[in-house]
Amino acid sequence: MSRKYLFFTVFSGGMTTLAIEFTASRMLQTVYGTSNIVWANVIGLVLLCLTAGYFIGGRLADRYPQEHVFYGLVSTAGFSGVFFLLLTSATLRWGASQLASMNVGSILGSLLIIVLALFVPITLLGCLSPFAIRLGVQDIAEAGRVSGQIYAISTLGSLLGTYLPVLLVIPLAGSRLTAIGFGTFLFLVGAYGWWRNGGPRAITGSATMLTLLLTAAIGWGIGPIKQTPTQIYEAETPYNYVEVVRIEDCNYLLLNEGQAFHSFYCDNGRVPEVSVWSIMLAAPYFNLPEDLAQPEPAIDKVAVIGLAAGTIPKQYIRIFPDVTVTGIELDGGIVQAGYDFFALDDPQIEVVVGDGRYELNRLSGDYDVITIDAYKVPYIPWHLTTQEFFTEVKAQLSDTGVVAINVGRVPQDRRLVEALTHTMGQIFPTIHTVDVPGTLNTVLFASVQETDFAVLEAYLTTLPTTADPLLRGVLQTAVNGRVPTTPSDLLFTDERAPVETLIDSLVIRFVLSEGVRSLPRTSIE
Repeated sequence: MSRKYLFFTVFSGGMTTLAIEFTASRMLQTVYGTSNIVWANVIGLVLLCLTAGYFIGGRLADRYPQEHVFYGLVSTAGFSGVFFLLLTSATLRWGASQLASMNVGSILGSLLIIVLALFVPITLLGCLSPFAIRLGVQDIAEAGRVSGQIYAISTLGSLLGTYLPVLLVIPLAGSRLTAIGFGTFLFLVGAYGWWRNGGPRAITGSATMLTLLLTAAIGWGIGPIKQTPTQIYEAETPYNYVEVVRIEDCNYLLLNEGQAFHSFYCDNGRVPEVSVWSIMLAAPYFNLPEDLAQPEPAIDKVAVIGLAAGTIPKQYIRIFPDVTVTGIELDGGIVQAGYDFFALDDPQIEVVVGDGRYELNRLSGDYDVITIDAYKVPYIPWHLTTQEFFTEVKAQLSDTGVVAINVGRVPQDRRLVEALTHTMGQIFPTIHTVDVPGTLNTVLFASVQETDFAVLEAYLTTLPTTADPLLRGVLQTAVNGRVPTTPSDLLFTDERAPVETLIDSLVIRFVLSEGVRSLPRTSIE
C-alpha cells in the first residue's frame, strides 16, 4: 500500500492515543475526581504503556516486517480502544456505588481493573510508530527523514486528539460515544489496510472484532453513566460530570466523584438547615450600621465566585430582598442545570460564565460582599488563594465590603486555613474565623475596614422576633462556631502557591490516622 496511507494511519493512531487518554480521564473523573493525583496517575500510566509499546512494536517490526501484520495491529488497537474503554465505563459504574459506601477493597479492585483495561489499548497504540518507521524506510539514506515525518504526523494527530474530544465530542456525545467513535475510526483505518494485504484471515479476524465491538457498544455503551439512587439528571460538560439527585423535596447538585453537594434547592425555597452556603450570609453583619436608627445592614451588590447552581444568591435574596447578585461560574453546564432544577432564573441574579479570577477583574466594583466557594473537592483553585488575587478582590469591594471564603480542613490540622489567614491578612486589616458545625469547612471573613466580632453578636441579640429564622440561625451558628484567628507563616502568591500539595498532605495524614471511612461523604438514599 502507499506510503501516504501509512502516514494517514500513523496520524489516526496519534489522534486516537490522546483521545483515549482524555476519554479515560473523563471516565475516571466520575468516580475518583480531577485532583492532580488522578491526572498524574493517568498521564503516568499512558507514558508507561507507550514506553512498553515502543519496545514491543520495534521488536515486532524487525521480526514480522509485513504490512498485513502492521494493519492487523492497527485494527486490534482500534478494537481494544472501544472494548476496554467501555469495559472501564461499566467497571466505574460499579465502582461509583462502592465509593459512595466507602468500600475500600472494591474501590482498589475496580481501580486495578481500570489500569489493566487501559494498558492494552495504549500499549498497542505505542507499537504503531516504530512499526511504521520500519515499513516506511525503503532506503537507509532516508531513515532520518521518514522517521521524522512519522513522528511529526503522529504528534499532529495527537494535537487533534487533544482538542477534538475535550472541546467538541465529549460535551456533545459523552465519553462512551467518544470512545466508540475514535476507536471504531482507527479500527476501520486498520481493517482496510489489513483486508488489502492479509487475505481471508484478515477478513475473518476483522469481522470477528467488528462483531465483538458492536456487542460491547450495545451492552456497555448505553444506559446512565452512574446508577445513583434518586438521580434525576446527569450530563458531561467540558469541565465536569454533572449529576442532580432528588431527596424528599430537595434537588442536590453533585459533581464528578459525587462526594460533596455543591448546591441545593428545595421546593418553594425551603432551607432545611444552616449550611456552609448559609454562613456566607453573616458577612455584612461584621460592620456597624451607617445609620444607627436603621440597625439592619444595607447592602446593594453581592458577587459570588463559584456560583454552582445558585444556592448562595438565592439565600441572599431571601434575607436582602433588594440585593442584586452577580454569580460567576466556570462551567456553563452547571449553570444550565441551575436553570432547570435549582430555580436559578431569578431576575436579581446576573450569571457570568467564565473563570472566577478573570471575570472578577471585569466587574464594575463597589460590591458589599464577595463570596468565594469554588471548590473542586477537595481543592481550591490555587489562583483563587494568592495575595495578588485578594488584592484584586479588595479592589472590587466597597469601603465597608467583606469577602467570605470557604476553606477546607481536617480535625487537628488547620494548615490550609492558617495559610489563607496569613495570605488574606496581608491585604485586609481584620479576619474572622468560623467553623461550620458538622462539616470540615471553615469560613474566613475578611473586611476592608477594621471590624469586631462583637458587632455580629450585637446584631444577634437585637434581632426582632419577626426576623427570618434562617438569619437567626446563621448568626447563632456563626457565634457558636467562632474560633481564634491564627495565621501561619505560609504565604500564597502567584509565584508560589502550593495549595494542592498542602491539601494532599492534609487528606493523606487524615486518612492514615483516622481511616478512609472517616472522610465526610454525601448520603444518597
